[in-house]
Amino acid sequence: MVPSQTQIDLYTSGTPNGQKVSITLEELGIHYQVKNVDIRKNEQKEDWFLKINPNGRIPAIVDRTPTSDGKAREKRVFEGGVILLYLCQKYDPDNKLNYPYDTDEYWEVVEWLVWMQSGIGPMQGQASHFYRFAPEKIEYGIKRFQTETERLYQVLEDRLAEQTKTAGGSGPWIVGDRMTIADIASFSWVNWAEWAGVDMKQFRNLSQWVDRINDRPAVQRGLSVPEPLTTKEKL
Repeated sequence: MVPSQTQIDLYTSGTPNGQKVSITLEELGIHYQVKNVDIRKNEQKEDWFLKINPNGRIPAIVDRTPTSDGKAREKRVFEGGVILLYLCQKYDPDNKLNYPYDTDEYWEVVEWLVWMQSGIGPMQGQASHFYRFAPEKIEYGIKRFQTETERLYQVLEDRLAEQTKTAGGSGPWIVGDRMTIADIASFSWVNWAEWAGVDMKQFRNLSQWVDRINDRPAVQRGLSVPEPLTTKEKL
């Protein structure tokens, strides 16, 4: 049974990594408090935050929701993919954003979640760095990581094309008949494609999928945590 009032602190910043967690919290209707970590000032490297996440990266959560028998608890969870799995396991009994444990669909969600964490996230992150922030323009670095990001986007494009054959009225989705944390995790990065210099026009299914997710009110609320998302408007 989901507690009527959760006590979760979300330590985050307005980045793809942070947004996938706030979107998940909003989609599940979970009560949480936002702790804005100013990564421009390297607050994520300060001692107080390293006690929550020894790796010094956002996002992280601290869950102080009492146990079902009323006992106090304080559970820290770091790494975005793990946080999404934790939230679904603890607070999604109806499997709104996942599937029942040990079903084929459950493990497919885990596969695509880990695929994003080890692929799109780091590759697009490097593409954004070389394209936007590197002190000198290194064409090799820009092309290397943009090309790999586009390759990974094509994997998603092909997956969505395959899913179209069996999609329900709201799909296609990465796994099964609903939007899951696999979709949310990849969306949080693909939604920033232009920031990395990647042209979405070449990915028809992926572009429609991004628009479909962006149309969800809970997603828009999640994108505005800890502050309204204005980056895309400037591109």
